[in-house]
Amino acid sequence: MMMNRKPSKSEDEWLTGILQNVKTGKLSIAHAIKELSVLPYEEMNYAKVDHHRNFRVGFPEVIFGSGKTISQIASIAVAMSSRSKRILITHALPKAFNAVKTKIPDATYNPVSKTIVVNRTHPKLRPGITIVTAGTADIPVAEEAAVTAELMGNKVAKIFDIGIAGIHRMFDNLPQLRQARVIIVVAGMEGALPGVICGLVAVPVIAVPTSIGYGAGFAGLAPLLTMLNSCAPGIAVVNIDNGFGAGYLAGLINQGSNLTDENGK
Repeated sequence: MMMNRKPSKSEDEWLTGILQNVKTGKLSIAHAIKELSVLPYEEMNYAKVDHHRNFRVGFPEVIFGSGKTISQIASIAVAMSSRSKRILITHALPKAFNAVKTKIPDATYNPVSKTIVVNRTHPKLRPGITIVTAGTADIPVAEEAAVTAELMGNKVAKIFDIGIAGIHRMFDNLPQLRQARVIIVVAGMEGALPGVICGLVAVPVIAVPTSIGYGAGFAGLAPLLTMLNSCAPGIAVVNIDNGFGAGYLAGLINQGSNLTDENGK
């Protein structure tokens, strides 16, 4: 169990309080070291909730819903809710959302991406991320990426169903693609779209293979290999159906781009 922590305080508030008390002389260095030595996670027997992650990397721990019981998901979410202003649960079924909603009334559910979100922050969203799908069936994975990037404080533009079987649709949207700072391309089948787009834009492209396709697609392995073997430089590839990973990476890239612009460099 965590010691000497007030659950209502976020990790940065807790640390700031310790430093201010040392500065004003209310807390000795020895006592501050003792406070800081407390494990930065909460022991729940079946889970160790990493409350320190938001302070450490700028975004809280994400709950992966698949494989957990409804009770475990809800309990972990409640533990996080006392310490974090943002919660993201991926691969969550409606039953899990109902359990979380009962305990955390401001939780919301996206049935397409199967994500549960709690967002008590209201930052000015950074524009710059565009998410593309090759087909309509790829939208659930794209929505997971969008939910993640938006929770990180990014404004997301979406362009759906512009796969290479009708490549004129992609060319029609090329001006919008060229305005992005980073592009996520979600594709199943043969997975060729990220390489095509990457050869036409001057920004990073994050490729997401999906398990959409016929038997020879091997549940996403074929598009994964296509994306890994792309000859167009500038592509980063995440795992099959990993919309969360793509959204998170795009959020980090877009944040870096935004900071550079603010510094005038």
